[in-house]
Amino acid sequence: MANVLITGGAGFLGSHLCDRFISNGDTVFCMDNFLTGTADNITHLMGHPRFNFIEYDVTNFIHVGEDLDYILHFASPASPIDYLKYPIQTLKVGSLGTHKALGLAKAKGARFLIASTSEVYGDPLEHPQKEEYWGNVNPVGIRGVYDEAKRFAEAMTMAYHRYHNVDTRILRIFNTYGPRMRVNDGRAIPNFIKQALANQPMTVYGDGTQTRSVCYVDDLVEGIYRLLMSDENMPVNIGNPDEITMLDLAQEIKDITGSSSEIIFEDLPSDDPKVRQPDASKAKNLLGWEAKVSRRVGLEKTILDFSQRLSVNN
Repeated sequence: MANVLITGGAGFLGSHLCDRFISNGDTVFCMDNFLTGTADNITHLMGHPRFNFIEYDVTNFIHVGEDLDYILHFASPASPIDYLKYPIQTLKVGSLGTHKALGLAKAKGARFLIASTSEVYGDPLEHPQKEEYWGNVNPVGIRGVYDEAKRFAEAMTMAYHRYHNVDTRILRIFNTYGPRMRVNDGRAIPNFIKQALANQPMTVYGDGTQTRSVCYVDDLVEGIYRLLMSDENMPVNIGNPDEITMLDLAQEIKDITGSSSEIIFEDLPSDDPKVRQPDASKAKNLLGWEAKVSRRVGLEKTILDFSQRLSVNN
């Protein structure tokens, strides 16, 4: 069985990865400083004999006494409200944090996987986006702190692969949703669900014709695992190509919840991408992966999780 370090392991995606490796019989070292992660996501794992939590900021030198087989670097703010609130921390975890995590992978002889993002494509001029597309990114825009941190992280990962022969993987994550997303995450699905459950106005930005392609978290975790176990060192998109407009997504969530909310419109945020859809053919051909969970089923599961947590907090 493997020893696995997951940075950002108390976050939305990180905690689901902790579950996956624990269920495999592996030993997990979960590292998080709780900047945007939460202990609630990993409470169920505390006390498990193969789960180890380390509260730590990965922009500092990382020490783990045990041998490590895999390092998955997921530490980073990932929501626009987070990286606008924590711009310097976002840049530091993408640069210094990636450097420290790669240094640890080199020292341990561990396979390294970086959680990159579809945001490296910026506001794309190519649609859908395939891995060979270099992007259309504003490096000095307010969203640039996240976009450029991830682009730098990819470059650093490839430098360690080419210069130090570290065994690396680059994962480009497209919009993902599911249980354990923060209620106040600020992204479209948490916002819509929270507003719909409270019968409050549902806020759509711009005219609602901008699109996203949303992937249920269980599908994403399966894709991550397959990429980690593959031999591919170049970037791979993992995401559900099922594209939907923001207005249609809001209406769908309103219908599922039976909400009486009205849909209202506000100005589109600066540099907000107009389209987002992965070309997932590489993942399908290389990994045998494709999204399985329908958007309706995934949203129903996510809405149930949100309603349960909101009722507890109230």
